[in-house]
Amino acid sequence: MKFTYLLIDFFTVLVPFVFSFHPRIKFYKHWPALFPAMILTGIIFIGWDMYFTQLKIWGFNPAYLTGFYMGNLPVEEVLFFFCIPYSCIFTYACFNVLFKKRLSERAILVISTVLIVLSVFMVIRFSTQYYTVYTFASLAILLFIAQYFLKVNWLSIFYITYLALLLPFFIVNGLLTGTGLEAPVVWYSPVHIINLRMLTIPFEDIFYGMDLILLNMIIYAFLIKKKLQTTKYSAGIGATSSNNANSNKNS
Repeated sequence: MKFTYLLIDFFTVLVPFVFSFHPRIKFYKHWPALFPAMILTGIIFIGWDMYFTQLKIWGFNPAYLTGFYMGNLPVEEVLFFFCIPYSCIFTYACFNVLFKKRLSERAILVISTVLIVLSVFMVIRFSTQYYTVYTFASLAILLFIAQYFLKVNWLSIFYITYLALLLPFFIVNGLLTGTGLEAPVVWYSPVHIINLRMLTIPFEDIFYGMDLILLNMIIYAFLIKKKLQTTKYSAGIGATSSNNANSNKNS
């Protein structure tokens, strides 16, 4: 079916988009930070995708595609880098509002450190498998930046969110890699993966997804923080001006 991949994109983002206008979440108010984050991240990942497609590290089954392309990528693959992050960041925003309990700083540090060490090990151990190396090298760098350089305060909800998203991940990625279908929508060269699969899903895909969402989160959270700082600064200027005006009036 030529609309398979397009429908996967559509249904992935449909519910999050509709509920973006829920009065308790009001996720649409985060669009000014979200859309630039998705665009910047999308440029990086689409470039990565095009390069790997050219090298035939992975490819796409035309039987499940509409036939429209951007460069060497089907348009459905390009949409993937916007639909998936939208849904995931929406889920993060929901969890951030609904769940007040957070992981301890020690637990977050342990999780980040374990993931970084695992990633470095995977890069060294599977140095000839391009998908494995790029995926885990990216994860190590992004986690190091978030945990140790930026020292962000949102990793607790990020880890909880990503754990919760593994179920829909297995459904969506399972379909894309051939679970329940006659053939995969996206195929992988066995030369460039470690060939450990969960059903039809390459092991690397779990961490590739984390790369994608983590980079979106870093940019998104930075823009949210910058907006809040700007708002507070503007409010401070307004309050100072008002106080000065009152002082002059009283004088």
